[in-house]
Amino acid sequence: MPCLLSEALESMESGSGTPGASLDVGSRKSLRTETVRERPMVQGMGWFFSPLWTPRSKSRSKTFGEGMRSDQVEAWLDDHSDFTRAYFLRRASAMSPQPEMSPLPPRVSRSSSEHSGLVMKALHRRSSSPTTSSHLNSSSLTDGTKSLTSNLSSREWVDRFCQHALGSHRPCFPSHFSCSPCHPLSPICPCSPDVPQSPQLLTPTATKTTVCGSGEGCPWMMELLGGGLQWMGSVAELCQEAVVHTGELLAPEGSCLSLVRKDCGGRSTLEEVVALTAPGRLSEGNLYSNAHLELVKSIMGCVLATGSPMNLRDTPEDPRFNLHIDQSSKIRSVLGVPMKNHWREVVGVVVMINKRSGCDGSPSGFTNMDEKVLSNHMDVLGMVLDNVQLYESSRQEAKRSQALIEMAQVLSKEHQSFEVLLSKMAATIMPFTHAQYCTIFIPSKQTSVTEDDISFSRVIHLECEELGSTCQIYRRERDISDIDPTYALQTLMAMETLNMSKTSEESVMSLICCPVRNERSENVIAVCQLMNKQSRDSDEMEAFNRYDERLLEDLAVYCGLALQYVQAVQTTEERRASIEVTQEVLAYHITAAEEEIQALQEAMIPSGESLNILDFHFSGFGLPDDLTTQATIRMFLDLNLVQDFNIDYKSLCQWVLTVKRGYRNRVPYHNWNHALSTAQSMFAMLMATGQLQTIFSRLEILALMIATLNHDLDHRGVNNSYIERTKQPLAQLYGHSSLENHHYNLCLFILNNTGSQILSGLSTEDHKTVLHLIKRAILATDLTVYMERRKEFFSLAKKKRVSWKSEKQRDLLRSMLMTASDLSAITKPWPEQRRIANLVAKEFFAQGDKEREQFKIEPIDVMNRENSTRLPNMQVEYIDEICYPLYKTVSGLFNSCSPLLSGCKKNRENWLQLAEEAEEDNNENSSTVTLETHKSIDEETQTEE
Repeated sequence: MPCLLSEALESMESGSGTPGASLDVGSRKSLRTETVRERPMVQGMGWFFSPLWTPRSKSRSKTFGEGMRSDQVEAWLDDHSDFTRAYFLRRASAMSPQPEMSPLPPRVSRSSSEHSGLVMKALHRRSSSPTTSSHLNSSSLTDGTKSLTSNLSSREWVDRFCQHALGSHRPCFPSHFSCSPCHPLSPICPCSPDVPQSPQLLTPTATKTTVCGSGEGCPWMMELLGGGLQWMGSVAELCQEAVVHTGELLAPEGSCLSLVRKDCGGRSTLEEVVALTAPGRLSEGNLYSNAHLELVKSIMGCVLATGSPMNLRDTPEDPRFNLHIDQSSKIRSVLGVPMKNHWREVVGVVVMINKRSGCDGSPSGFTNMDEKVLSNHMDVLGMVLDNVQLYESSRQEAKRSQALIEMAQVLSKEHQSFEVLLSKMAATIMPFTHAQYCTIFIPSKQTSVTEDDISFSRVIHLECEELGSTCQIYRRERDISDIDPTYALQTLMAMETLNMSKTSEESVMSLICCPVRNERSENVIAVCQLMNKQSRDSDEMEAFNRYDERLLEDLAVYCGLALQYVQAVQTTEERRASIEVTQEVLAYHITAAEEEIQALQEAMIPSGESLNILDFHFSGFGLPDDLTTQATIRMFLDLNLVQDFNIDYKSLCQWVLTVKRGYRNRVPYHNWNHALSTAQSMFAMLMATGQLQTIFSRLEILALMIATLNHDLDHRGVNNSYIERTKQPLAQLYGHSSLENHHYNLCLFILNNTGSQILSGLSTEDHKTVLHLIKRAILATDLTVYMERRKEFFSLAKKKRVSWKSEKQRDLLRSMLMTASDLSAITKPWPEQRRIANLVAKEFFAQGDKEREQFKIEPIDVMNRENSTRLPNMQVEYIDEICYPLYKTVSGLFNSCSPLLSGCKKNRENWLQLAEEAEEDNNENSSTVTLETHKSIDEETQTEE
């Protein structure tokens, strides 16, 4: 019913706000909630027949006149009387036949277009899904309609149509009014010869009695539908008024009404709303025995199971019921009718017993017309209850959404402890559920699976006090021994929600327990318990409904998230503390001793010429350790980096010594000597020509020198492929270029280490810039990056003139120079080059051995120890594919770097000569083996002859 729904939504939008709560932790921790309690539009919603009700998925189609005022609709209908008459005739012709009715009497002024519109919608629903025992007579309606004049207003049309469609047959007068032959109590008088005396179901007979009222539609229906949800009281009052009204129409001795309620398992049960009492004596108590009540319940069960009306004219003779003598003496005729909702589901059952008829009130059976009248009234009541349910469900969903939002807001904020977080979340739902107590039980970590050994380590207990229109929530400090954990233990064992209520002589206790699960492990990590729901209408306690269960289950989900959040925060803090401790230990062990720092600081640094660091053929193998560090200091001094960037000399000495200690001495090649050689090659290129120092800024030169010294810090003697294949933490941490990222991070750690902060004299912007340049330079030493970018560099070098003003071009040049410095061992004099090649081969073969042992695979040729004899050939291939194109391009751009190219060419010639000699040796060995084989064969032949 869109009209009722719109009124419900308007009422909901105009209602007061949903309560919220805030937490104040203290000795008597208060969670204050300033809430104005609104009186619900519909009360007593425990009858809901769908515990998991969801809004309708299909949108309702708009009906005629929706969105228009009633006076506009009436004016349109008056102007189109032909259409109006044809419409009602067409609607009537679609209905099944019913007993012939008398012509429609004149309209009274009590009807209204608003009431009529609601009734018409109810009839439209009724006609689309007719019941099996309720029929309308289209012929009688047609005859009645023909007698109408064309100048009737729309209200008259609707009212007169409602008179026929509702099929009521008796004025709504009290049942004790005086009887006269001209005003029979029912359309079929028991004294009439038309009344069948058979106990079977009665067949329809004609009636000339008007609809429920004197010339108008049923006032009860009109007032019920016209008033909207705002006019209605509780569901019990609504059902009671329906029973009283239909009792006045049908004159039974007793009547009752029950509504269907479904539990979580989908089982339907009948919940009594109006007890079996005589009309007009609702306050005098029950006049029927338990046996009578059981019989009525069984009849209701049959109606619920079949979904069809049941009209018993002679109950004692019905073989379906075995009646005792006391039952048959009181219950003779029974009429049971189902109440259905919009989806034609049975939502309730009404039963009337022992129809009183005739002037003397003698007993009689219920007629088919009685059945039809009761069915029509129950259809309207079912429609109203359907809208009541929709309205109440929308209110509950709105409250639940607000509760979820408030809990999410609580979860998103930082809290001092897990208990405070749970307390605030529990305080959020208490005003919504009207619970007096909320307790969260937290199990012990060593909880056993047996019920006898289960225990809780602590509890979080909250209490709600209502002060008029406000409620105040306190967190009480309670020991686990002060609270009964019986139901929480049951929930912990069953891992299911528990909803129960107990009634005693003293009080009523209602309780819900819900487990809180860890989403990852599915273990129960806590139990939430709500106790004693306070009635909104009185001071009495009532049972928790399905909406309360859902709110508590929502709280359980958020509690689980809160626990995971707290655990994640705790884990993060613990790891952060662990990292800080590790860094502290690393800084202690990696930092050079004070004696070493002082010795280097006081040492007389030799000149660059005496150290031979200006020569491209520099070799660090023959230098003692102290001279290697002094050579590094000399590079920074000759490039004027110490002076330009105000570097503290002692900090520079400590930094150099710390970087030296950052390399692993057990790694054959990627150690401190390689770092020094790389830095010296970069230094030699920068000093050999003023062109490079003109192209690069002072910050770029500083970044290149720092990067070359740190580019292989803490190298493990294996490449990135091996680290990724073995799924080492470095691969998980960085994903790509794992070693290079690790080198940079360790470089950054040393630069930030106390006493080694050589960049402390830079401004914030320069410090940020130089760190970015260092990172780019170190990452460029990954040969994969070099292979990706060298084509662009070679193409750029082919241009006649390159300005190098673009940052992109300079970044490319810095990357290529970092690779040229890193691979400069191939340009060294032949004795040193051969020695370095053997060290590289040793490191590669060690990785190949690990791969063969761990992965059971054959390593690539460069790392396969079985191919050690092919080292010269592999060196030639390495020079041709990687080194030579780079040094040729660099020398073409900067002629002063040509010694790198010539050294590379000479070493290629030497390696090629070794390869040819090795091939000749292999051929000679092969020829010797062939000659010896032939000689042996000849000797064997001679022996045989």
